[in-house]
Amino acid sequence: MVGRTRILIGLSLAALAGRASAQPAPPQPSAAETAAYDAMPDTPGDGRYPALKRVEPGLPGHVVYRPANLQAVAPQALGVVLWGNGGCSDDGASARLHLAEIASHGYVVIAPGGILSGPRSPPRGPSPAPGGPLTARTTVPQVAAGLDWALAENRRRASPYFGRIDPAMIAVSGHSCGGLQALALAADPRVRTAVIHNSGVFNNGVSPISGMRIEKAALKALHSPTLYIMGGPTDIAFENGSDDFARIDTVPVALVSAPVGHGGTFHQPNGGRATAIAAAWLDWQLRGDASAGQLFVGKDCRLCRDPEWTIKRKRMD
Repeated sequence: MVGRTRILIGLSLAALAGRASAQPAPPQPSAAETAAYDAMPDTPGDGRYPALKRVEPGLPGHVVYRPANLQAVAPQALGVVLWGNGGCSDDGASARLHLAEIASHGYVVIAPGGILSGPRSPPRGPSPAPGGPLTARTTVPQVAAGLDWALAENRRRASPYFGRIDPAMIAVSGHSCGGLQALALAADPRVRTAVIHNSGVFNNGVSPISGMRIEKAALKALHSPTLYIMGGPTDIAFENGSDDFARIDTVPVALVSAPVGHGGTFHQPNGGRATAIAAAWLDWQLRGDASAGQLFVGKDCRLCRDPEWTIKRKRMD
């Protein structure tokens, strides 16, 4: 990932590559790449509801992405997506193009942390030393706090979200270390689906990330359909995510992959193809959109015919 979060991921995964995966660590971004990402303007997404990002007064320490005009959304039509940042960082803008695109399809997307990258963001601090350990700057309870806030706002009469959220449309998602946070939260009975990007529980059972511990046994707690979106064999999490897929046997699960590496397509316009796939999964699982589901199901599913992507499925057809 480009920017502060990508640096954290690259450095930490370089340290664990020999222990948790046989794949090479992703390259560190250059100063020019970091500057280019920061210079990219925020975008409203390509969905029905142009989106914005903001820090809500009642939810300090989080960044909220949502339709700019909430009055344009029908009552009880908004879903909620809890997001775990790459590297478990505290940069709630690290995947801003991806999160705004998801929000533009009628979701309130909530990421822990502040706006630490992108246009008009504060100067970056020094990067961690190469090979040093990674410490999670956000926690699973911090990610979960976004849901408690959203549901409370849905009940608060003075809130612009009042009556706009459907409490049955709740998803968790995240990138890399944030994907592990999402897997931990997926056990919450309120969660209807999970989308895990470039992530998977460490195969050797040892987490090199201080503050983020999860074991393969957590996969048994999954109770809703789960999608893994991976970056192909050069994605350092590919082996871990593939092993998760092989182990999950109690819920519908799919693993889709394209050879884009660990950083995915987050910094392409509107988050790239991975974001479009995630949005379709959410619309299918949370809204029952059969057209969106055709991307994933059937012998002739759209991803089955896509030369850039592979798909594996269990308990879906």
